[in-house]
Amino acid sequence: MTDSSFFSSALELRLPDPHPLHERLVEDAARRGLLDVAYCTADTPVGSLLLAATEQGLVKVAFDRQDHDAVLAELAAAISPRILRARSRLEPVLRQLDEYFGGERHTFDVPLDFRLARGFRRAVLDHLPAIAYGHTESYAQVAAAAGSPKAVRAVGTACALNPLPVVVPCHRVVRSDGSYGQYAGGEEAKRVLLTMEAA
Repeated sequence: MTDSSFFSSALELRLPDPHPLHERLVEDAARRGLLDVAYCTADTPVGSLLLAATEQGLVKVAFDRQDHDAVLAELAAAISPRILRARSRLEPVLRQLDEYFGGERHTFDVPLDFRLARGFRRAVLDHLPAIAYGHTESYAQVAAAAGSPKAVRAVGTACALNPLPVVVPCHRVVRSDGSYGQYAGGEEAKRVLLTMEAA
């Protein structure tokens, strides 16, 4: 059996973890360098989050409203079709999310893979962790901090397309009048996050 056929067989089984056979398939795929993207889901106060990681780090966080199946298809096209549900690679992120939603963590300290964001969008994402927990900045302030003061709309686009929401806190960017603006997880999710951080 070739490596590619092994991986295809593993995908077709679609066994729910922690089924022992699924775990063995994940371990074999990782050992043979065939696990390009590992993913799992996490239940949180803002709904189910899909978490995906490459060997370089966390590459995607997606809300349920973004359609997890569609997100996985996008990751297969953009990164690699060699994707398996593999919670073990995501354990540090899961632990830190629990701490964050429990009010015990204000920043995330996990490796991040920013390959899905380039150019000015990446500059915006690089700035977002500098917005302190419990604080917000306007789109205009972020544009200035990212080096393009007039690129306010581009900041909005960068936040809307942020591949790592919650962990890279685009929810802390609001309109100049203080209203929430758009958010990938929806306005209610943004309200929950900002209210939790302000408490």
